[in-house]
Amino acid sequence: MPYSVTKKLDEMKPKQIVEELNKYIIGQDKAKRTIAVAIRNRTRRKRLPDNIRDEVSPKNIIMIGPTGVGKTEIARRIAKLSNAPFIKVEATKYTEVGYVGRDVESIIRDLMGIAVQQVKTELAEAQAGKVAERVEERLLDLLLPSIGNKPDVSNATDITPAGVPYTDSKHITREKFRTMLREGNFDEREVEVNVQSRKKVGIEVLGQANMEDLQDAMQSLGSIFGSGKGHARKLTVKRAREIFTEEETEKAVDTDRAVDEAKERVEQMGIVFLDEIDKVAKTGGSSSGGPDVSREGVQRDILPIVEGTSVSTKWGVIDTTHILFIASGAFHVSKPSDLIPELQGRFPLRVELDDLSASDFYRILTEPANAITMQYRELLKTEGVTIIFTDDAIRRISDIAYEVNNTNDNIGARRLFTIMEKLLEELSFSADELSGQEITITDTYVNERLGDVIQNQDLSKFIL
Repeated sequence: MPYSVTKKLDEMKPKQIVEELNKYIIGQDKAKRTIAVAIRNRTRRKRLPDNIRDEVSPKNIIMIGPTGVGKTEIARRIAKLSNAPFIKVEATKYTEVGYVGRDVESIIRDLMGIAVQQVKTELAEAQAGKVAERVEERLLDLLLPSIGNKPDVSNATDITPAGVPYTDSKHITREKFRTMLREGNFDEREVEVNVQSRKKVGIEVLGQANMEDLQDAMQSLGSIFGSGKGHARKLTVKRAREIFTEEETEKAVDTDRAVDEAKERVEQMGIVFLDEIDKVAKTGGSSSGGPDVSREGVQRDILPIVEGTSVSTKWGVIDTTHILFIASGAFHVSKPSDLIPELQGRFPLRVELDDLSASDFYRILTEPANAITMQYRELLKTEGVTIIFTDDAIRRISDIAYEVNNTNDNIGARRLFTIMEKLLEELSFSADELSGQEITITDTYVNERLGDVIQNQDLSKFIL
């Protein structure tokens, strides 16, 4: 029985995690199994007694493989499946503390920010019904301002011409407007809304270690001193609904509860994906005399975070001891042993991803739920054009991708996108003129469109 992707990742067994990854990623079984076990161990750790749980730390992973073989895609799919806080960063974006650039502790601050937003979204969804009711009442008050205020109706003789008491008439009118509002009849009507001022306060200063937190603090001060201020604006009901929904959601969500829950998730279930870790390794183990603020310095700054340290954020202090780190790199020029020994020891699990063969390219074009051929088929269908790829055509495309990768730079599965763009360039350009037609892509068609480019090595370097 197929596993439901609506289940949270922490409820999935390793085999089920691999099955989900198989829907989008071809091959790389070793990497999938290693990641699946690491993710499952997070759940197992949560079930341990308190005295043992704190002693069990995650086994961090390094994925080694050329570009385009699935390293980043594995991270993307884990992020979509995961209910845990997840962040993907490039190691090359950071510099050693004290130099211009972002320091590595900002990774944890960003992860915490993601977690807070994630929890707030969940809490907001739980309150969505109540929020919608409040928004609807506020919109009705704008559309029927006189009905929003309850006049003195002590005079029993105050009735409408139809003989209906005035209060009942107002209720009937309001309910009619409510029905019309729900049907969208008022979406384009303009109403006057008192909009709270949301100007950001602060100065842009680049390169300082905790400048993000300083700017957040200044914005918070601005919102405190500027609270209560607002200005009337003419807006459509549709836009007013969006603003009211934001305001009512903010009121409904308990921020303190969201922060506490987010902090717990980050510390116990957080995942950091460090891409391009090979770019901060010393090339060939060489050592330069001067400071290298984006290489060895960054490695040494990453060390305490991976090992477990306390990072100050605007939401409080975060303990990184039990955050799982997954690093990846092509390691074309450098190798894992070029990383400083201390950092190597913090990533005990290493998994190598294989180069893609022609048969792998064929599977990539046919098997995944988001196969490239399916994407182009659906794109052209919007213009009324139906395209059909024969099996021979797909095999020919796969062979070409493999051949070009071998003769030029190997960019893995990304080569398929450049080839497909070139192959369908003419069809995509004139699709509006071909509406209603069915076009079959055969191996002959592939050879006609790509043959000259493949034979001309110099041309293929620039086009494919």
